[in-house]
Amino acid sequence: MNENVMPDSTVVDSVVAKVLNPEMVANGNYQDVLSFLWEKGLDLLLSLGTRIVLAIVVFFIGRWIINRLKSIFAKMLERRSVEISLASFLKSLVNVVLTFFLIVSIIGILGIETSSFVALFASAGVAIGMALSGTLQNFAGGVMILLFKPFKVGDFVEAQGVVGVVKEIQIFNTIFNTLDNKVVIVPNGGLSTGIVTNYSKEENRRVDWVFSIAYGDDYQKAKSIIEGMLAADARVLKDPAPFVALSKLNSSSVDLTVRAWVLAADYWDVFFSMNEKVYETFRSQGLNIPFPQMDVHLHQK
Repeated sequence: MNENVMPDSTVVDSVVAKVLNPEMVANGNYQDVLSFLWEKGLDLLLSLGTRIVLAIVVFFIGRWIINRLKSIFAKMLERRSVEISLASFLKSLVNVVLTFFLIVSIIGILGIETSSFVALFASAGVAIGMALSGTLQNFAGGVMILLFKPFKVGDFVEAQGVVGVVKEIQIFNTIFNTLDNKVVIVPNGGLSTGIVTNYSKEENRRVDWVFSIAYGDDYQKAKSIIEGMLAADARVLKDPAPFVALSKLNSSSVDLTVRAWVLAADYWDVFFSMNEKVYETFRSQGLNIPFPQMDVHLHQK
């Protein structure tokens, strides 16, 4: 119902015509005027009273529906383990939006014109959105990160040119601690739309090495030594099994590709310790680790 609370123009004109009718006044028919006003007044009061009662009923039903929707939304956030601060903000936002639509509906039932009110609100929303476009993008990115969890606090992540551990996820920014203990603050807008490499998402990680021996060295001996070191390291997983193969005959070396699976937490320890073991063992076993070199031949004329 979107009628006007004020009396209809035809009713007003009729009332005015009755009251200002010269013949009725001249004849002293004031009783007819009062009777007419009483009749029209009762119609207006009855119409207005019906709308008020309907608006009250809609208000209480609307509040009940809003409370139910808020309860369902809160349970959904709880199931997704959304951060407490974000969950509180989202619940308040949902309550405000639903209450606004309820108020607009009640205003319409009372007969007040709502088109100009909604247009004003929409214009204000557009202006605020344009002024805060970057901030709103970061806010939306923060919501997406907290809802879908591409990474969490404590994960080792590479994103937006930053490599480090996630220290804190805020509404507008995410705070990283780099490997050299620098604090880097990255806006959430770019994190939610860009490429993110999460090194902590999976339980296991593959460690890759390329070890080189000189031309003329025993390849099978080098392969056997590497396989033995991997088998002796308890941190190296047996399944999938480690992989060792001759990958490239380079310009100055014979390259062996080595791959092994470890727990994500052991990745760097295994990587560095294997480098150290290979360097020491190759040297003691007579295997040469080559370096780039160039032969220069001089010819005397």
